[in-house]
Amino acid sequence: MEQILPALGVSVVVFISTNIDDILLLSAFFADPGFTARQVVAGQFLGMAALVLASVACALLAVRVPDGWIGLLGLAPLALGLRGLWALRRGPGADDDGDDDDEKPPGGAARFKALAVASVTIANGGDNLGVYIPLFSSAPGHVPLHAAVFAVMTGAFCALGHRLVHHPVLGSRIRRYGRAALPFVLIGLGLWILSDALALARPAG
Repeated sequence: MEQILPALGVSVVVFISTNIDDILLLSAFFADPGFTARQVVAGQFLGMAALVLASVACALLAVRVPDGWIGLLGLAPLALGLRGLWALRRGPGADDDGDDDDEKPPGGAARFKALAVASVTIANGGDNLGVYIPLFSSAPGHVPLHAAVFAVMTGAFCALGHRLVHHPVLGSRIRRYGRAALPFVLIGLGLWILSDALALARPAG
């Protein structure tokens, strides 16, 4: 239990910090009469499942690396956080995530609408992969817990996005504040994972 509770907290913080901008995307989809709520929710779950499965597949390769070297994977979220701080310093014009394009899913038959939402979720998930892979690699035994929390949080985010569909100003504020907090969360996570690399500095016994 002493290990599960901290891992649970990390799961929640990591999910929110890497998916806060999805609130605006979900609100845009829910507001589009061309998409039903079921299609949006299904697409979001499909996209998140793909990101988690891809991260698990990559993390399995790192599991065979000694613990100290696995800790070096913390450089990925740390670099993303520092890059985010640099972007904040440069101002709004430095944002190159391409979210405007992500909010325009491809048209097509109704049965492909959920896949369109999923493709946007995946395209917007670069930071997710950069954080999930080292997170899963650092504690393989907690992967099922992280996956379960991510599934619950995905449902919660879908519900929140649906509620915010008539409050675009509030939605944009959430996204702006989330982007400002994300670099600090990533840096903290990177340093936490890098702490495992301290084993490399210890003399071999």
